Amino acid sequence: MNVGIVGLGLMGGSMALALKHISFITSIIGSDHNPEHREIALKRGLVESIVPFSELKARCDVIFLAVPVDGVIFLLNECTDLAESPITLIDLGSTKKLILDAVPTEIRANFVAAHPMTGTEHFGPNAALEGLYCDQVVVLCDLEHSGDTQRDTALRIFRAIGMQVRTMGAAQHDRHAAFISHMPHVISYAIANTVLAQEEKENILTLAAGGFRSMSRLAKSSPAMWEDIFRQNRRNVLEAVELFETELSTIKEALRNEDYATLRHEMKEANKLYEIFS
Repeated sequence: MNVGIVGLGLMGGSMALALKHISFITSIIGSDHNPEHREIALKRGLVESIVPFSELKARCDVIFLAVPVDGVIFLLNECTDLAESPITLIDLGSTKKLILDAVPTEIRANFVAAHPMTGTEHFGPNAALEGLYCDQVVVLCDLEHSGDTQRDTALRIFRAIGMQVRTMGAAQHDRHAAFISHMPHVISYAIANTVLAQEEKENILTLAAGGFRSMSRLAKSSPAMWEDIFRQNRRNVLEAVELFETELSTIKEALRNEDYATLRHEMKEANKLYEIFS
């Protein structure tokens, strides 16, 4: 099986590293519009070669689209010539409904909408990591509209690299992702900016320990990428942020009123989250 990867940053580069250990993968070819990314990807050995997208389509059985959502939509519209071919197209975008609504009808069977629930705050080919996907969840959306061959191919690959497969509808995915991925990024950016707005920010940051570093880590994420995600999933992100504001207001009012019984209750309720994880 010959695999192509468009976009050789964190997600695409890490996918290349994961696929190198799979016995049924014959070759891994890349494509990236950024010359610096191409150079680094080749230097790191993420892919065997880098070719234009038109050549990638001709040479590969499977193509991963590891680019922002707008880029995925653009590339899918460049793939209508693949209609009725057995090729499998898999995207790795953070929002799904916008993509699925835009897939050209003639290649819908070729397409599998996937969101690996993993990542770091780093980006670019130097951020590519061995093991990024192992033991992580991948969500496949509206899988019933993918062709049998394409569905089976995607499942085979994701399971081979050690991922746990979940399936759901695109709208359901986007709402869930707003709460567990997109809203935390909003909060992290806000926390960072709150501290940076203080006159003695340098002195404050000398005290930064595990709690602040954990909560502000996501603020290092690419603004360009996350602007796109917030725009594409705006309604769901707004809902998540507004619900968070309600919870935050409860704690703020408890502090304002010196109502420590309510404050303690809110913290105990929050402790229950890890009963679900355990």
